[in-house]
Amino acid sequence: MDKYSHSYSIILDNMDLNDYRLKPISAIMYLQDAFARFCATKHMAAYDLFPKNLYWVIAELDIEFSAVLPFWSEEIKVEIWISELTALKIFTDFKLYCRNTVFAQGNGCWFILDQATHHPVKTDIAAAKFETCPELTLGEHKRLSMLKPIEKIGSLEHTMSLSDIDFNGHVNNKSYITVAEATLPDDFKKTHVLKHLRISFKRESFLGDTLSCSTFSTEMPLTYLHRLTKGDSAVCDIQSCWEKREENMENILDWSRQYN
Repeated sequence: MDKYSHSYSIILDNMDLNDYRLKPISAIMYLQDAFARFCATKHMAAYDLFPKNLYWVIAELDIEFSAVLPFWSEEIKVEIWISELTALKIFTDFKLYCRNTVFAQGNGCWFILDQATHHPVKTDIAAAKFETCPELTLGEHKRLSMLKPIEKIGSLEHTMSLSDIDFNGHVNNKSYITVAEATLPDDFKKTHVLKHLRISFKRESFLGDTLSCSTFSTEMPLTYLHRLTKGDSAVCDIQSCWEKREENMENILDWSRQYN
């Protein structure tokens, strides 16, 4: 069965300054980099598809952070595989490890789109390159469900600049998450850590687009729904679940002594 893995060392830019640990959003970027590398080994990278007038997009992402996140400079390993192919959808499942312990896992749903029509093409091209491995991390692949919004607790507008754009010329997934997080109070983010993230991408956005993000409380404590829109059009929904941060400076000093 076809699995791909790649190791990374956590750099300063990917560190949460509150506790010197890997930022969840950075874990997602390592995950997407690993998937891009996996695709490159199969001649299915973005630069392989572009001459065929095709490109990758991610439609959904579901990721759980199930253990304490790694410290700065520690080595992590991303393991990813194609777990299911339907007529149009390509599902990946993945695990992220540190010291042989899984600290995050989840799945994603991808499409290959036609550049002219922006419609999904059949997955035959992927089926010819990838061998599927039917190992599921979070159970059966289903369309992501989001909790209903209750009360609006924050909002902002953000105009996309060059730093928000990926190699396909679209807004990077990281930017959507960054905008959503920015609607939560800084004091909250200093005392809480992200434990579960669900993202449903609905529409592409581009350089110069101004997106509005509204964040709502839900029926679940410490779980929020972030809705990003471009005018009257939905761009993506993000559901974030948090828990109280238990890390303290003594824990950091203990690790530092072991490291040194």
